[in-house]
Amino acid sequence: MSTETAVMPEADVPPAPEHQRLSAGRRRGRRARKDRAGYLFLLPWFIGMLFTVVPFFASLYLAFTDYNLLNPPKWIGLENFTAMFRDPVLVKSLKVTFVYTFVSVPLSLAAALGVAMILNKGIRALPVYRAVFYLPSLLGASVAVVLLWRYVFGLDGIVNALLGWFGAPAIAWTSDPDYALTTLIILHVWTFGSPMVIFLAGLRQIPVMYYEAAAVDGASRWRRFRSITLPLLSPIIFFNLIQSLIASFQTFTQGFVMNDGGGGPANSTLFYNLYLYQQGFNQFHMGYASAMAWTLLVIIAAFTALTFFSAKYWVNYDN
Repeated sequence: MSTETAVMPEADVPPAPEHQRLSAGRRRGRRARKDRAGYLFLLPWFIGMLFTVVPFFASLYLAFTDYNLLNPPKWIGLENFTAMFRDPVLVKSLKVTFVYTFVSVPLSLAAALGVAMILNKGIRALPVYRAVFYLPSLLGASVAVVLLWRYVFGLDGIVNALLGWFGAPAIAWTSDPDYALTTLIILHVWTFGSPMVIFLAGLRQIPVMYYEAAAVDGASRWRRFRSITLPLLSPIIFFNLIQSLIASFQTFTQGFVMNDGGGGPANSTLFYNLYLYQQGFNQFHMGYASAMAWTLLVIIAAFTALTFFSAKYWVNYDN
């Protein structure tokens, strides 16, 4: 007996009602308009990215060339980088930058944390004190602030006037190689307002019951600071440390304004970025300056990576 398979005809699917087709079309049109609006708001970012990406790769190319802004770039390979090892002025600028960074950053963070802990005690008029301490950081290392600093530490400035009250001789702070960099370090420490505000926000997040329990157990203030404040505040310290390190390695305005762009006296304030500027825009060694810029990028990346690597030993993210 043969068995035949019955093939059932497919049922005709009725088309969607016209109002449903129209509403789907409206939804697609509305979504397309939203997409266009989103891209329109992103357009300034895309335009700004062109002004960043193009110079970024252009400087990478120029780092391997001999270029003086007047003639076309000439490919010379690694000669700019090898010449840096034979440049004693560059070595001096690196030394100045390292001393400035590794002295000013810890002092600035320590001052910011100390003032934040004082303000965290719940004193009256806290917003006023917070604004007063934050104001120098808001001004930053502007030209006006550095000019004011040069006047304060001048021979006839306020600092020497205060020293004169105690019978001490006047010091040529800005023209003596032994003191010129010290004045800029003090300036950096003075602008501790930004990390102070961040430290203050972090201190407000530490539960008071931890300190109360430690006090009941007889822990001293130093013990409470070392065992409670520092571990719970370590992520904030880590963040401020990274920010301060990167900013310090990029210091330029202080050295440029303090001694009229020369980095004096005796190159004692010749920061790496200042020497880079001199090579690029004073002597028109654009290829060499580009190589210096990429070297600075590697230095900053190395110290940032080292800081991130060390974070697992002292940064506490536990609740």
